[in-house]
Amino acid sequence: MTKNPFLKNTFFALLLTTILSGCLRPGNFEKNIEIPQQDWHYNFMPTVVFTISDTTKLYDVYISLRHTEAYAYRNLWVYLHSRQPSDKNFKKERFELVLQDEQGRWLGRGMDDIYELNIPIFTRIRFTQTGEYSLKLEQIMRDNPLKGIMNAGVRIEQSE
Repeated sequence: MTKNPFLKNTFFALLLTTILSGCLRPGNFEKNIEIPQQDWHYNFMPTVVFTISDTTKLYDVYISLRHTEAYAYRNLWVYLHSRQPSDKNFKKERFELVLQDEQGRWLGRGMDDIYELNIPIFTRIRFTQTGEYSLKLEQIMRDNPLKGIMNAGVRIEQSE
């Protein structure tokens, strides 16, 4: 295995994505977008497009993140831009994503210096239209670029 930490982190992220994508139940969706060089610039907005075909079911929506231990903050502020099938424009909502507890311990699952977590932003919602939905994530922290975020994305699960 290589001694280059960037290649090691990239290999781990690809392996984890492959393993986790095989574990999704039918009707669930997850897509994560790599942040180039782990430097999340204001103008880079990971975009996820997914299709809803059943408006009778309830869903839980999560923001998925992978970050390194080098991330400098206990939280991450983002705008979530969303567009329904019949909309021409995106609607924007602000979210605080908490990454550490009060004692400074990273939340989520960790291996070496990489942590992964799915943060719930909507629970038991019903999509009112069938068709293609779009979600974009925009980091709105003071740092540009924001260092230490490896991937950002969206996970959608049918509610229990």
